[in-house]
Amino acid sequence: MSKTSRRVVFGVLLIVTLVVSTGGALGYLGRLTLVFDRHPGKPLVIYEEVPGPKDGPNCAIDARYFDEKPEGLRPEVLQAWLKLRQKASEQGVTLCLNDGKRSRAQQQAEFDEAVKKFGTEELASKYVLNPPDRSMHVIGVAVDIQPIESAQWVEKNGNTLGWCRRYENEQWHFEYNVDYPRTGCPALIPSATGS
Repeated sequence: MSKTSRRVVFGVLLIVTLVVSTGGALGYLGRLTLVFDRHPGKPLVIYEEVPGPKDGPNCAIDARYFDEKPEGLRPEVLQAWLKLRQKASEQGVTLCLNDGKRSRAQQQAEFDEAVKKFGTEELASKYVLNPPDRSMHVIGVAVDIQPIESAQWVEKNGNTLGWCRRYENEQWHFEYNVDYPRTGCPALIPSATGS
């Protein structure tokens, strides 16, 4: 190997070493994240596994409820929630996010708690869906709004921003769909199970 070839090889190795070292240092400091798609065509985030907050500060207008942060909602749903909350605020209405995103595990825990409360799985399933994958909270497109007066405001005004109440037995439960402003809200169904 000639002297020039050795210099080129040494230079390339030096550059590669510096790049890898710098990338490692930035990754360690949290300033660089390298992501690769292990499964082409599948999302990197599986929303059903993203947990939502377990609680939050008390609702400013009714301390019986939480006002959790909207963490874990799908990005478009989060933006729609922020617009809804802003519109309500402009009209003097406070919306408290009593329950938003749930992971599968959180949904299962909610269901188990409902079974204890109502005594049977059949009664519990009228308020908490099981298996968890059926829940719009797990999918990241549903919110429970409290107090009821605030939820009533959303029922009257939210459809223009994509929010509709879905169940007759849950005045507080709303789901987001980008088509609702155009198509209107679907008819209410008796409960999450449809019965």
